[in-house]
Amino acid sequence: MKRVVAAILACVACALAQAHSASDAYLTLEVKDTVIEARWDIAMRDLHFVLGVDDDGDGAITWGELKRHRPDIESYAYRRLHATADGADCAIEPGAQLVTARADGGYVTLRFRIVCKQAPRKVTLDYRLLFDVDPTHRGIVVVRRGNAIATSLLSPDNARVELTRS
Repeated sequence: MKRVVAAILACVACALAQAHSASDAYLTLEVKDTVIEARWDIAMRDLHFVLGVDDDGDGAITWGELKRHRPDIESYAYRRLHATADGADCAIEPGAQLVTARADGGYVTLRFRIVCKQAPRKVTLDYRLLFDVDPTHRGIVVVRRGNAIATSLLSPDNARVELTRS
């Protein structure tokens, strides 16, 4: 009997683990002189959780729904990313909004540029996406500078990454 109960509990635990996948966003940065070209992939399920982008509640987020919510999505995301270069604020210039498929579902891709006034020695990114509503969220950052690639994992306890000139 104990084996049966243990087997049932294991099955329930597996089902619960599969029902909740981790909340991750992917931020890819290509550092140039005064500009950082950026791509930010944010899970649609996370955007629905905070913004309610599935307007008809059918469980399928359409391109039309994403287009209608584009200002909300950009406002929500860009208010949670701040960049400074050698202590001075850099501007975030929004670009295209796309849709990307990943193994764990659909993502909204925000293309944008981080523009600094001069070529900085150090750029600091302060990343706060979803941390106020999901303490398990992680920001996976990939930084490209020429042929060099570096990665960082951002969390509520580690929300900043510094990019220094090599």
